Amino acid sequence: MIRKLPPLNALRSFEAAARLGSFNQAALELSVTPSAISHQIKSLEQYLGVPLFQRERRRVVATIAGEKYLSAVEHALDEIDLATRRLKAAPNASSVNISVAPAFLTRRLMPRIREFQQAYPDVELRLSALNGEIDFLHSDTDMAIYYGQGGWRGLQIEFLQGMTLVPVCSPALDAERPLESPLDLRHYTLLRVTSRPDEWKQILDRAGIDRATMNKGMSFSSTSLALSAAMAGAGVALTDQSLVERELEYGQLKVPFELRLETDSGFYLVYPGSRPLTYGMKAFREWIYAALGI
Repeated sequence: MIRKLPPLNALRSFEAAARLGSFNQAALELSVTPSAISHQIKSLEQYLGVPLFQRERRRVVATIAGEKYLSAVEHALDEIDLATRRLKAAPNASSVNISVAPAFLTRRLMPRIREFQQAYPDVELRLSALNGEIDFLHSDTDMAIYYGQGGWRGLQIEFLQGMTLVPVCSPALDAERPLESPLDLRHYTLLRVTSRPDEWKQILDRAGIDRATMNKGMSFSSTSLALSAAMAGAGVALTDQSLVERELEYGQLKVPFELRLETDSGFYLVYPGSRPLTYGMKAFREWIYAALGI
């Protein structure tokens, strides 16, 4: 298929002028003269057969057609810019940038990284801890693993794992004063994650325990910190067992009694639905599904 594309310089001039509302400002940004911007815009309007700007006294305003065209042009230029930066950074490698919720990164992915390397030695995996939602349009991130309830707009969303919370503590803490039932929690500090303050409330309500009888709590900014405090004997934390497989196996943590809370949150693989999957993205998606038994 032969693409019908206007000259790239004309598109760059149009995008800058529409975004800045000024031919002069666009000229400064692109290091050309205002007359060059005007000429490029005129040639683009002739090519398209529609006016893109309304010329006013000291500024220009995009027409309705211009506003519609701007959205598509911005996206296309962003994609070209992103592809160019990636190619220059690693011209001979297939790489994929993944941002991951911290607890999932350290406790589900990191122990299995060697498996990915062995399965896909030709893919460079670039992992980073996730801090908030990703602006995929203006980021190098290809895919992300979010924690939440789904429903993020403009993204392809694929469920990976739910969260069923159980209490965990260090075996040494349990040995001091055994935790034989939920009622025994009143003797211990409850370790909370700041962003999820209601988890202990929900699980205690489910067990029929009056929260007023509970000891003081302690809050942490992440699941990993709360679990580290639990391993140090500071109190009892809540987590999904899959996130502490190694600690349970090595005797650093234990589940003292049966008490579970199925939450409505979980981990999801997300990526822009409009962006074709690269080889690296397909490799990671295939591997994470296999690693989690999906």
